[in-house]
Amino acid sequence: DYSYWSHDQFDTTPEGVYVPNTPKYADQNEVFNDLGRGVLRNAFEGYNASLFAYGQTGSGKSYSMVGYGPNKGIVPITCDELFKMIEVSKQQQDSNSCRYQVTFSMLEIYNEQVRDLLTKNQTCKGGLPVRENVSIGKFYVVGLKRVPVSSYAEIEARMAEGTSNRTLAATKMNATSSRAHTVVTILFEQIVKNEAGKETTKSSEINLVDLAGSERADSTGATGDTLKEGSMINKSLTCLGNVISALAENSGKKKAGFVPYRDSVLTK
Repeated sequence: DYSYWSHDQFDTTPEGVYVPNTPKYADQNEVFNDLGRGVLRNAFEGYNASLFAYGQTGSGKSYSMVGYGPNKGIVPITCDELFKMIEVSKQQQDSNSCRYQVTFSMLEIYNEQVRDLLTKNQTCKGGLPVRENVSIGKFYVVGLKRVPVSSYAEIEARMAEGTSNRTLAATKMNATSSRAHTVVTILFEQIVKNEAGKETTKSSEINLVDLAGSERADSTGATGDTLKEGSMINKSLTCLGNVISALAENSGKKKAGFVPYRDSVLTK
């Protein structure tokens, strides 16, 4: 486990980047190296990976995951490092024997409804439907926009577009409180050609999740729609906790017990 301090003990560069002036301060790169670097390694090895930011509203989840201004968080740093690693890999291998494909999507789960953050005007009443592909044991979002990208600059532009469409509201505890869970998904495919000319694909999916903060109505002063949003946020976070607990209990067992994936859109 890690514990970080980022409240003070830092200087600000002319570009607006926070840099430590004592060893106690943890900047964004330190957090990424501890938590995000392993996600990238797993992706290159062909494993799916997910990273969640969980905690009370106003605790710094969005800052850690997305960042503000020049202080980029885990999501943009991961995307940037992914393309750097691709370039290094290309230099070490024959470009004709291996190629890479990266696809980007960004959605939010608001009041148990899925919204595509890369689509400005959505007409699907009740949000985008979530379906299950029984043959591969996987849930997917119908109609979600998935964008092929070839550089970090393209992802950065898409992230800016998606972030501008996020649902936010002010509460007593957080002036820019996220009212929905935000999920950035990167599909990373490595297509390798063997000596006989046959291609095989190693595919991995990286899910980077900025969860909306858990909150108490009496602390946030929420009323009306904001109160309803907070209730739905807490409900989905409880479902996530139940799923994680069930998976942990099943670990190492020959006969796995029931895992309540379907109790929330977040856990599907």
